Formats: sequence, C-alpha cells, structure tokens
Amino acid sequence: TPTASFPLGSLNEDPLTMYLNDVFAVPASLAGLPAMSVPAALTEDGLPLGLQLVGKPFDEQGVLNAGLAIQQRAGFTAKPEKWW
Repeated sequence: TPTASFPLGSLNEDPLTMYLNDVFAVPASLAGLPAMSVPAALTEDGLPLGLQLVGKPFDEQGVLNAGLAIQQRAGFTAKPEKWW
C-alpha cells in the first residue's frame, strides 16, 4: 500500500516512530531481496506517496526497470522544496 512520507525533520525527537516507518522495508533486506521505493503520486498535502517494489533474488536490474517504468507512466515530476 502506498504510504505518505513524513515532513523532513518532523520525527527527529521520536526515533521509535521513525524506526517503525521502516518496518515494511526491513524484511526485504533481511531476505536478501532487491527492493526500492518509487514515488508514485502526491497526497493532498503535497507529500510523495511511495510504492515499494520487491524483486527476485539477484534481479536488481528488474527492480530498477520496473521502478523507472512506474515513475515514467505515473508522470511523477515533483521535487521537494527542502532537501536535507
């Protein structure tokens, strides 16, 4: 399920909440599967919605190709106003 990001710096004081935002990314890493989050749309507040892609073992190129195709077809061109 696509999930919205949190505003940059908003969870600096709450590391547990920040950690829990990664809970769905960890299993792919532990299993050794290539994975990435692709920006697919924007929320009403202008925050990106990320869609996680998980591929077969050692198929990094397949995940990258799928991510590029989704971004191109979604027409996602938004850039953050503030970047670190």
